[in-house]
Amino acid sequence: MPTRDAVIELLREVPDPEMPISIVDLGIVERVEIDDTNVTVDILPTFVGCPALAMIQDDIIKKLRTLDDVDDIIVNFMYEPAWSVDRISAAGRESLREHGVTVPQGGSDIHSMIKQTATVPLRTSAIPCPFCESKSTRLDSAFGPTRCRMIYYCEACRNSFEHMKRV
Repeated sequence: MPTRDAVIELLREVPDPEMPISIVDLGIVERVEIDDTNVTVDILPTFVGCPALAMIQDDIIKKLRTLDDVDDIIVNFMYEPAWSVDRISAAGRESLREHGVTVPQGGSDIHSMIKQTATVPLRTSAIPCPFCESKSTRLDSAFGPTRCRMIYYCEACRNSFEHMKRV
């Protein structure tokens, strides 16, 4: 019978199809359950309707088929709890940064703050550039290559970079 640790280690080798990060470091692996020779993996998609879900499912099944004594592999997509960028590991954040993708730091989400107070806090801090660390950056497009990213531009080094949306 496979162990949970062995399953997690193999899942660390499954990359997200759209970003340079494993599905474990991305924080979308919610639960791993092993029942004799059956393995169930619950995944939290980053967005409803993510086009990469079928590929993630296929990659998980292929990777876990390499384990001895596994008869059935079930991959479930769950939407509660909702995935958030806060689930990305420190190693995952570093991998993304090395590839020019920044991630919002932990903190409250603006929508929950609006529900709790009558005022909306003004946020003025710039997103630091992953290449030169300058805060002289600006939002170039709220729409990036995927639904979970947007495009920023660094005035200092003149590079564009992606920034994950806080969800």
